[in-house]
Amino acid sequence: MSSSKEKNLTPAQIEYKKLAGKYEKKRPVLKNCIRAFLVGGFICLIGQGLNVFYYTFFDFTQRTAGDPTVATLIFISVLLTGFGVYDHFAQFAGAGTAVPVTGFANSVASAAIEHRTEGYVLGVGGKMFKLAGSVIVFGTVAAFIIALIKTVLIQWGDCRC
Repeated sequence: MSSSKEKNLTPAQIEYKKLAGKYEKKRPVLKNCIRAFLVGGFICLIGQGLNVFYYTFFDFTQRTAGDPTVATLIFISVLLTGFGVYDHFAQFAGAGTAVPVTGFANSVASAAIEHRTEGYVLGVGGKMFKLAGSVIVFGTVAAFIIALIKTVLIQWGDCRC
């Protein structure tokens, strides 16, 4: 017993923890990791297929095809969330659906759907970025810091002192 809460347990509580531990469902960690890897990889495969589609059949370069690819993946994710399909898919796949941009879109869309009865401003607008807000702030701050570092390095690189 390592934590201070566990040190203060009565003998009955310790016995109960042992009994409850026997009936606790064991998590199939390896199976969950394989599912997450395969589903996350499949989502990325779909994204790569969309990317190739956009620069092959439309007027995009390999570099610029990423923008409509991400937008399409977000649209598909939000659409599947609205129909209630994405949640079942995510229960099966676990973290495989949470890591790509589709998981982010799902978290925003599901929060918006859940709070739509509270109104568009305070419900949908206020609650849909509750979970996603920290991700957006981190991304913005990280992009600013990286741009600042890049600017400083370019300025120092051009200095002929």
